[in-house]
Amino acid sequence: MREVKFVGGGARLFSKPSLDFLYKKLTASSYLSIHVLYITDFFNVNELIANAAYIGTPGKGILAADESTGTIGKRFASIKVENVEANRPALRELLFCTPGALQYLSGVIFFEETLYQKTADGKLFVDVLKEGGVLPGIKVDKGTVELVGTNAETTTQGHDNLGKRCAKYYEAGARFAKWRAVLKIGPNEPSQLSIDENAKGLARYAIICQENGLVPIVEPEILVDGSHDDIDRCAEVSERVLAACYKALNDHHVLLEGTLLKPNMVTPGSEAPKVAHELIAKFTIRTLLRTVPAAVPAIVFLSGGQSEEEATLNLNAMNKLEGKKP
Repeated sequence: MREVKFVGGGARLFSKPSLDFLYKKLTASSYLSIHVLYITDFFNVNELIANAAYIGTPGKGILAADESTGTIGKRFASIKVENVEANRPALRELLFCTPGALQYLSGVIFFEETLYQKTADGKLFVDVLKEGGVLPGIKVDKGTVELVGTNAETTTQGHDNLGKRCAKYYEAGARFAKWRAVLKIGPNEPSQLSIDENAKGLARYAIICQENGLVPIVEPEILVDGSHDDIDRCAEVSERVLAACYKALNDHHVLLEGTLLKPNMVTPGSEAPKVAHELIAKFTIRTLLRTVPAAVPAIVFLSGGQSEEEATLNLNAMNKLEGKKP
C-alpha cells in the first residue's frame, strides 16, 4: 500500500522506440527482462526507485521551499525586510538549520537560487539537507502561458534546455524535481486540448528528468477556484486528467516506479458550500484507485487553495478511511 501524504549518476536513458519491432515479437516475461536490462544499462534505475521510495517514507513529507525571488520579496515586505541576496539565504537558514526542523521531512523543493546558496558558516544548503537525511529537489518549470485556442486555459513552459538544466541540478546535488501543470473547471473546461497538452508536457518533463537521474514529481493541479458545487464534477475531471497523464507517461516510456504523483484532492469549488471531510476522502481515494497505477510508490498531495487545517483534516480522513487504498 502506498503512503498517502501531504505536501505543506547521470548517464542517458536508452530510447526504446527503435526496438518496438522487436518487443512486439516477445512474450510478456521476456519483454520485461529485456526492458529492464536495457534501461539499467543507460541510467541508474535502482537510484531512481530508491529515491522515490525514500521521499514517500511514512510519517515524513516534502517541504515546498521553492518560492521565487519575487514571492520572497512580498513576504519580506510584510515584515519590512529588504529583498536582497544576503537576506534570502538567512531566511532559508532559519528554515533548514533550526534544531529538529528536518526530522519530519524526506525532501525539500528548492528554487534554483537556493541550490547554490550557503549558510553563514559556508555550508551549502544541499549538504545541510543531506546530513539531515533529506533529499534536495528543484522546481524546473518556467510557469504557465495561455494555451492558444482555449478559453484562457494554460500550458506549462520550460522544456527548452531542460535536459542540460537537469544534468546541472543533479551535479549540484538535487535528486528530484517538480513541474506544475494547471487546469481549471468551467462550463466547458478543461478542454480535451488542455488535458492532452498538459499531460504530454508532464510526460516529456518526466522522462527528461529520469534521463538525468532526477525523480520527477508529476503535478497536474486542477484548480479549486469556481462555483462548481458538485463534488462528482471534480471527481470526473480528475479521473480524465489523471488517466491522460498516465497514458502519456507510458507513451513516453517513463519508469513509474521512479516517479511520484502530486494531485489535488477531490473537492467542490471554492465558492461552493463545504462538504464533510469524509466525503472528500471517499471521492479522492476512489479517483486515485481508478486511475493511478500500482507501480507509483507514493502520492503527495498539494493543498490546492485549502487552508492548512482543512487540508490536514481531509488527509486525516483519507488515512482513516476503511477499505482499499491506492
